[in-house]
Amino acid sequence: MTETKHVFEIKGLKKSFGSVDVLKGVDMTVDTGEVVAIIGSSGSGKSTFLRCINLLETPTGGDILYHGMNVMSELDSVYQYRASVGMVFQQFNLYNNLTVLQNCTLPQIKVLKRNKREAEDIAMDYLQKVGMAPYINAKPRQISGGQKQRVAIARALAMNPEVLLFDEPTSALDPEMVGEVLSVMKALAQEGMTMLVVTHEMAFARDVSNRVVYMNDGVICEQGTPQEVFGNPQKQETKDFLARFRNE
Repeated sequence: MTETKHVFEIKGLKKSFGSVDVLKGVDMTVDTGEVVAIIGSSGSGKSTFLRCINLLETPTGGDILYHGMNVMSELDSVYQYRASVGMVFQQFNLYNNLTVLQNCTLPQIKVLKRNKREAEDIAMDYLQKVGMAPYINAKPRQISGGQKQRVAIARALAMNPEVLLFDEPTSALDPEMVGEVLSVMKALAQEGMTMLVVTHEMAFARDVSNRVVYMNDGVICEQGTPQEVFGNPQKQETKDFLARFRNE
C-alpha cells in the first residue's frame, strides 16, 4: 500500500436511493489538520456525503481512499475504521439508559478492547476537556442538548480518532446552546484535529475552517479558502446561497 499525503482521497463518489441520485460524483481530498466546512442547502447531499465516508451509507459508486486504502474493498473492520474516523451526529445518538461516563466508555471497551479502568480514565480526560466532568453520573435525559452534544464529542474523542466528522452538530440545539458546542469544536481545530463539518453556522465556516466546500444538487459547486468563498464567490449558485444567509 503506497502512503499518500492525503488522509482522504475521494473520487467520483455517488449515492442513489432508489431512483433518486443524491450524490452525483463528488471528488475531494482532505489533508492532515485540515478543517473543511461543508455548506449548502438542505437536500444538497452534505449529510449523505459524510455518512458515505463513515460507511453508514454504502456508496453506489466511486472510491474512498483512507491513507491510500480503499475502504470500500480493503477494510478489515468497519468498527476499527469508525474508531479512526469518528462521527458526531445531529441528534447526539447517546444511549439513554447509560450514564454520561458509561456512554463514553462502552465504545472503547467494545471496539478498542480497553479495560474498564483505562476506558474510564480516558473518558474522564475528555469529559473534563469539554466541561462535562461534573455530570458523569447523569443520564442523557437529565442534561441539556448542548451538554449532550459535548458528551457525544467526548465519546468520539475517547476513541482517539484521526479524523472527526460532524453532521450539523448544532442544528438540533436551542440558540443559546450553540456557542458552547462551537467553542469545543474551535478548540479542537486549534489543536490540529482533522475535521469535516457539515454546518449551517456560517460564522464557524468563515472563521474556523481552512477550506469551505459549497455543495449543490449532489456535487461540489465551489470550494476554496473562507476568504475566497465568502469574500469573492465565483458561481452564481454560491452567491445566491450566501445572500440568503446574509438576509436572515
